[in-house]
Amino acid sequence: MAVPTVTEQIEYGSRGISSLKITAVEPMVTRTPVSTLQADEFIEMPPMGSVSNRVGIGNRLDHASPSRFKGHNQTTLVKITTDQGIIGWGEAHAPAAPAVHAKVITDLLAPILIGQDARNIGPLWERMYSSQRLRGYATGFFTESIAGVDIALWDILGKFVGVPLYQLLGGKYRDRIPTYGGGGSPEEALEAMEAGFTAVKMGFSKGVGSDDFERVVKVSEAVGDKGQVLVDSLGAFKLHEAISVGRKLDELGNIGWFEDALMPEDTASYPKLVEALDTAVCVGETLCNRFQFRDLFSERGAEVVNPDVSRAGGVTECKRIADMADTFGILWS
Repeated sequence: MAVPTVTEQIEYGSRGISSLKITAVEPMVTRTPVSTLQADEFIEMPPMGSVSNRVGIGNRLDHASPSRFKGHNQTTLVKITTDQGIIGWGEAHAPAAPAVHAKVITDLLAPILIGQDARNIGPLWERMYSSQRLRGYATGFFTESIAGVDIALWDILGKFVGVPLYQLLGGKYRDRIPTYGGGGSPEEALEAMEAGFTAVKMGFSKGVGSDDFERVVKVSEAVGDKGQVLVDSLGAFKLHEAISVGRKLDELGNIGWFEDALMPEDTASYPKLVEALDTAVCVGETLCNRFQFRDLFSERGAEVVNPDVSRAGGVTECKRIADMADTFGILWS
């Protein structure tokens, strides 16, 4: 007897042979301490004032929006229970104010979900997103909360059908997936290389006038031809600054990508940066839905994208973004 396909198994259950109604949606705020800080201390990234604390004629308003996080790691987990006893777990990206995500999930999303068939992931995603479409809430806390729910629903579907997520999404394209390690110093980079990583990622967000580029040079020299260095700038540069420093990165020869060089809102400048540099321009952690990525792709504003599945609407939305990226010939990380 042939084993039914994933689609056939889902359809079999959907014909009423097995109910899978959502009975409870529970957000859970979790916190773990950062060993080097007290729980009531704050982490400031970047410092208050401006990206590099520099002041000069013609300096613009602080665009880095200083983020202040409590001295612990925190997130919002989502537990969804069905009438068949199958439980799914998801995560809503919540480095700051995770109680807001919990409130959004409890007061806004749960009423949409309770009593619905957990297998109807696509329609449920649209109902959640559309509930605030006319209010203009299409990113941030809202899509992060949707992401937590969506991931939990996919977890339920995988358990219901009895297959891993990659099979639900169409099957595996490869047996191994490359990953990168952290490498903010030459020592850390070499340690990552020795552990088997072929790339390391480091911060590059202090802006012009800092020692950031010198640090990148040291890590680049340490890595050499053993791998690549990925630099993440958290929107630290203006366009002309990003082009200038990006061309210096080009000369190092092993910079894998230049990530979030500009403000997230400065979408008009990203195509100019792509055109100016040999180093790949990476964008995506700050974008939270397919419509933002559509605009970025259509203007060729990135060569690599790296959306966060627990931030950009979950598995459902990230699969759409991935398919769109492939259509435009843009790499995905």
